[in-house]
Amino acid sequence: MQEKLSLTQEWDKTFPKSDKVDHRKVTFHNRYGITLAADLYEPKNTSGKLAAIAVCGPFGAVKEQASGLYAQTMAQRGFLTIAFDPSFTGESGGSPRYMASPDINTEDFQAAVDFLSVQDNVDPEKIGIIGICGWGGMALNAAALDTRIKATVASTMYDMTRVNAKGYFDAEDSEQARYEKRKALNAQRIADYKNGSYALGGGVVDPLPADAPFFVKDYHDYYKTKRGYHVRSLNSNGGWNVTGCMSFMNQPILQYSNEIRSAVLIIHGEKAHSCYFSKDAFAGMVKDSPYADNKELLIIPGAVHTDLYDKTDVIPFDKMADFFRKSMQ
Repeated sequence: MQEKLSLTQEWDKTFPKSDKVDHRKVTFHNRYGITLAADLYEPKNTSGKLAAIAVCGPFGAVKEQASGLYAQTMAQRGFLTIAFDPSFTGESGGSPRYMASPDINTEDFQAAVDFLSVQDNVDPEKIGIIGICGWGGMALNAAALDTRIKATVASTMYDMTRVNAKGYFDAEDSEQARYEKRKALNAQRIADYKNGSYALGGGVVDPLPADAPFFVKDYHDYYKTKRGYHVRSLNSNGGWNVTGCMSFMNQPILQYSNEIRSAVLIIHGEKAHSCYFSKDAFAGMVKDSPYADNKELLIIPGAVHTDLYDKTDVIPFDKMADFFRKSMQ
């Protein structure tokens, strides 16, 4: 039996509503029985079966933030789109809250494809996905697993398994560093079990310390200001559970990315602290692969990580639309 969700009906996005698309709330379920909440965007005055795109991300964000902006903007370009909240977050179901899983979150993308595949006005042979930030890695992982996905865009991507296991810029890539992390996380598990609840790790730091690294300032500028703050966003508020991403340390994604046959476009800002994730993911995807011809890495000059969250003059939406049209012919 599917979980009954309580969905807000007012427009509570961090971006203005477009008069070129119709919008409504929908729900669907993944194969673990978790009910997911989504915003569906449909271009006005269309008929027949449309190409469709499912969008998710960034990691710790909600569909009212960047993913919704991407979905609405792509709907303006003729696609039927959904922006969904991952399991355990936002308006989606799943308990306990604020947990993440490389398996379940990859499944969330596949469940979105299930939903889109059975809509009367969607061509099931023309379904693509967009993953932003940590969901860029999940999108690539889903593309490696799901043969129904015809095209994938990963924007300003993170590999969450790599950053959890090795730290930022791989600075904690040692057995000792991982052991200390495991030790702390397992101690937290006992504390949580005793308390009967899960301690939150804290979202983006606020107020911002004077000596904060640039990428922390970059996140603060989005999640903690009018620009991107949302009441349901983990990063804007209390963050993930301390143990929420524990399994990422031990379960790497992208193991078979060089076997992705469908088209992939990876987009990243040149000045983003995270650009190495995209460069390395692309290199791994095309290495010794017979399917490299339909893969592309696009570096945006001068752009930082969160520029690709909401800067409509920086995000290459026209390029993305052309990519999906050609890839889903």
